[in-house]
Amino acid sequence: MGAQEERSGDRQRFDVADAAPLLLDARGVVTSWTRGAERLLGRPASEVVGTGVAGLLVPTDAARVPELAQRCLHDDGWAGLLTARRGDGGQVPVMARVTPAVEPGGADRWLVLLSDLRGAPGWDMSRTVLETMLTRSPVGIAVVDTELRFVWSNPALTRFGGGPPGQRLGRRLAEVQPGVDVDGIEAQMRRVLATGEPVIGYEHVGRLRSAPHRETAHVLSFTRLEDERGCPTGVYYTVVDVTERHRARQRLALLDRAGERIGRTLDIEGTAQELSDVAVPDFADLVTVDLLEWVLRGAEPVPVPPGEPAAPVLRRAGQRSVDPDGAPGGAAPGSGDDGDGVSGDGCGDVVEAASVEVGTEVGYLDGSPPLHTLASGRAWRRERLDPAATEWASRAPGGHAATFRELGLHSAMVVPIRARGVTLGVTTFFRRGRQDPFDAGDLHLAGDLVSRAAVCVDNARRYTRERNAALALQRSLLPRRLPEQDAVEVTACYRPADELTGLGGDWYDLIPLSGARVALVVGEVPGHGIDASAAMGRLRTAVRTLAALDLPPDEVLAHLDDLVGTAAQQEGVRPDPAGDSYGDSMRAVGSGCVYVVYDPVDGRCAMAAAGHPAPAVVRPDGGVGFVELPQGPPLGAGGPPFESVELTLAAGSTLVLHTDGLLADGEGEDGGAGRERLRAALERTTGSFDSRCGAVIDALIPAHPHDDVALLMARTRLLGADQVADWELASDPAIVAVARKAAARQLTAWDLEELAFTTELVVSELVTNAMRHAAGPIRLRLIRDRALICEVSDGGATAPHLRHPRTTDEGGRGLLLVSQFTQRWGTRFSPEGKVIWAEQSLSGPPD
Repeated sequence: MGAQEERSGDRQRFDVADAAPLLLDARGVVTSWTRGAERLLGRPASEVVGTGVAGLLVPTDAARVPELAQRCLHDDGWAGLLTARRGDGGQVPVMARVTPAVEPGGADRWLVLLSDLRGAPGWDMSRTVLETMLTRSPVGIAVVDTELRFVWSNPALTRFGGGPPGQRLGRRLAEVQPGVDVDGIEAQMRRVLATGEPVIGYEHVGRLRSAPHRETAHVLSFTRLEDERGCPTGVYYTVVDVTERHRARQRLALLDRAGERIGRTLDIEGTAQELSDVAVPDFADLVTVDLLEWVLRGAEPVPVPPGEPAAPVLRRAGQRSVDPDGAPGGAAPGSGDDGDGVSGDGCGDVVEAASVEVGTEVGYLDGSPPLHTLASGRAWRRERLDPAATEWASRAPGGHAATFRELGLHSAMVVPIRARGVTLGVTTFFRRGRQDPFDAGDLHLAGDLVSRAAVCVDNARRYTRERNAALALQRSLLPRRLPEQDAVEVTACYRPADELTGLGGDWYDLIPLSGARVALVVGEVPGHGIDASAAMGRLRTAVRTLAALDLPPDEVLAHLDDLVGTAAQQEGVRPDPAGDSYGDSMRAVGSGCVYVVYDPVDGRCAMAAAGHPAPAVVRPDGGVGFVELPQGPPLGAGGPPFESVELTLAAGSTLVLHTDGLLADGEGEDGGAGRERLRAALERTTGSFDSRCGAVIDALIPAHPHDDVALLMARTRLLGADQVADWELASDPAIVAVARKAAARQLTAWDLEELAFTTELVVSELVTNAMRHAAGPIRLRLIRDRALICEVSDGGATAPHLRHPRTTDEGGRGLLLVSQFTQRWGTRFSPEGKVIWAEQSLSGPPD
């Protein structure tokens, strides 16, 4: 069989101690056979001498004999592996060494030495072969003694620093490679010497003497060397440079961290800061993220008119430095001598670029790399920055633009933040003196890193835009502030279940009515989000419109129920059985609402509910009760008519109107348990009245409720007896003058003489109309509140209409005069008839 071979020049190193010799003549015939050969091949001399050597070999090797004979003549010998045939028919692998043997007379003879390789680990290579393999190996190899001093190393180890092999002899690793993790490497060597167990694949990352500014990675393997008695004589170890593999692993790890940490929120500045945090310190020493101003607002890009220069406004959205507290000009850690006689550049600590705070505008010089990258959409890289150049800022604190040397920066990259074909800003990466300059691979990695963040930034921008629009809708639908009035003291709180958008279907309202009365409303629409909010807006508008008619609570809900049902029917919307597909009208179907009217003149309170929890009442002494209010059907669902209840509240009582989200704890408890929890919260709530609303919600629901919650608390007031004056009037035309005089006297008592003329005119016209067109008792009432209210009630059931008489008409100008001289007027109906009222402001025209 074929074999590995040695050159004949190495034959003197052939170990003949265990070899079996034999002689061949020039024709390859065996001329001498020894006992060793007889033992090895199991053939006697009588059988072998005089026969060709090819007969001793297996057929494949026998066929190679002529070729090997020529090589022996040409190379003055040959060595290699052969397979011989034993006399018993077996085969034996042998190491054969053929050398010339010159006898007297000059006859050519060949000495053949055969070594039995059965049980041998492999080919017994010569020292020269081994040295060739070791010296030409690309793997760094070294041998140290038991004192861990170098006794041998190959030339390849020179590439890893520490000088040529000759300079290593007798020295320890710390002497030839200062700065590396000597303790860790020597600990591995001592472990191998002590246990005899090899260490394979020990990874070391650090900076070598030969490359102090470059982080390198190596894999080392250690094996103990022993003498023939098994005693340790040293350690043989190998070194392989795996820096590129290490960097690739670092880059993959960086991208993996970026995928985990960037975009965890839908906050634009938060996402920009996450990009900075991920890149520092593993990839860069200073990272700044600057976004266009319209991005931070969540807006769409504004097109620039042709011919007009673009003036982009960049704002700092995120930044991170390895030394945010450093000051320019300080000594950088590790500066000075790096251990190999090379001095550092003396750059100062890395600081925030021009100390720009997040959220402030960043000005760059025209033509600077950030603006060029922003305009072109192409990345920019500079391996070595000009130390004397500024960091591109057009202005800096104190009027001083710091140079790159002062900031300790030597290499930079600017990468555009682009998503969906639009440039959103730029990200700038800096490195300081202790790191390698940015190379092309770093630029590619930075592009991958920024592109991942760009999508998250754009998603956050789009979310901000949609959320701002939704919140604008919500703000337009909910009252920004409740109107000022003297009937009740109010506080309200709203907490949506959808914390991302802040939108929900619950609402509350306070509506001033005639006669110093107020309407209190709390309602809810099924579902959450913008659809529910839109449906809520429609219902709230409808409630305010119906409230302007001064209808009783049950009639307001009846009209509202008709509106919801009719709108859903006209739009042809059918409810989805799964409950997740609705239009605005369908969203309103099933809504709940409670409508309360409170009169501060006598403390009477009327209310009705449509599929909504009844209000709680906190008495002046602190006791809590719940109104026994008949529950009408939800709006648009159909069912029995709505019913109102009336009760009288003492001054200082608190009406608590709420949605059902306040009673549920998310664990399916029933309404009774929820009421008890509400009762306990109301009884123990202290502090100012304005703070009680939030305290009740905090006590009853978690920070992230599963349902929207609206809470309106109204503490009742009563008008004083000196604020109300009323008179019963007889149905006599002469009584008009009496009414005017009585009103004038009351205005004098209230120090409102400046309103006497107008008030007498209003009283005269309203009383005259009541006597002419109505029946039953007539009553005049004046109320001094925030406005002067004049009311005339009668038993009629028809409402007066404002007319626009012609010049020649003799009448019909009464209500026209009333409407012109008062702030507002109107009619409301009661079980006894109707009331015509008019108001005059006591505080001047409204703002």
